[in-house]
Amino acid sequence: MTEEEARTALRTRQAELEQEDRISAEGREPVTLQQDSVGRLSRMDAMQQQAMAQAQERRRTAERARITAALARLEEGEWGYCAHCGEEIAEQRLRHDPSVPRCVSCANDPA
Repeated sequence: MTEEEARTALRTRQAELEQEDRISAEGREPVTLQQDSVGRLSRMDAMQQQAMAQAQERRRTAERARITAALARLEEGEWGYCAHCGEEIAEQRLRHDPSVPRCVSCANDPA
């Protein structure tokens, strides 16, 4: 994967995340408890859906941070090298996710 391909893939994914944010904004809003019109199970379901939407938002935020860091590494000429050990990251790993900061060995190391 070339740097330009990576840059394009990262920016495309950024745009997709922004679109997902717009679509899911309603699901993250506070749940209004209207006890006279909605049963207890319906409220519990709405609260569970809200919690799932909030968890998805946290995952998108984390992915957005990884993408921003990868774009910075591209600008600095450090993209494609492990942020931990400095070795090259495997081509297949970068093709799968151009935002990965570590090689497989370092990613699997719990330290």
